[in-house]
Amino acid sequence: MCPTIQLSTEIIDKHMTATLYIVGVGPGDPELITRKAFHILETTPVIATPKGSRNGNSTALSIVEQAMDISSREVTHLYFPMQKIHKKNGPSTDVQEAWDDAAEQIIEFLEQGKDVVFPTLGDPAIYSTGYYLYETVLSRKPDIRVEFVPGIAAMSSCSAATGVPICLGDDKLAVIPATFAAGEIRDTLQNFDTVVLMKVHRVLDQLIELLGELDLLDHAILVERAGMKDECIHKNLAKITDEVHYFSTLIVRK
Repeated sequence: MCPTIQLSTEIIDKHMTATLYIVGVGPGDPELITRKAFHILETTPVIATPKGSRNGNSTALSIVEQAMDISSREVTHLYFPMQKIHKKNGPSTDVQEAWDDAAEQIIEFLEQGKDVVFPTLGDPAIYSTGYYLYETVLSRKPDIRVEFVPGIAAMSSCSAATGVPICLGDDKLAVIPATFAAGEIRDTLQNFDTVVLMKVHRVLDQLIELLGELDLLDHAILVERAGMKDECIHKNLAKITDEVHYFSTLIVRK
């Protein structure tokens, strides 16, 4: 497990002038990329883009490509296995090796004096690969300069699409992965006014059953591919028959 590294306000190595930018590109709509993110993506010479399978494509990169011409940029693809990370156990060997390999590629570009931008879906502060990359890079070279650029989170896009607020007044909000144990999800649903469940695609049947038991089905809305062209909103979860898309978010507001 990578240790948490604190960035120094001083530049330790004066020769290390390049910067790693970890940039949130929003949930899918290229028009939701912030002006600051757009500027960095447009001017940084190297784009290091994440993908969940070795032969797959990067969703984050596809959002960037819809917003601007990147044909003059150097693009490198970083593979990050789609596996659950448990804080108590740390990453699996495969995941740690992937992080290490990605960090080495990033460091090589930075040592050549090339700025690198790492686009990540939504906001890099929320269940993002960006922070794993950040800690792995700094564990190897603590003097590297890293700048985070926030992005619009998927749950914010879901709220805008459905007209349902995330929280108001003194509401208590919880944001959790749906892969939590059922007992933990039950407790969270009972103790918070709004619960945002992410990564629901593989456990939706169990969630629907649990929401039915708690009489919360009428309070739940599911959004597939929030902010993308083929966005789909489900207000009646009981009628969902097919497996939902990986990019799906469930909002339960009591």
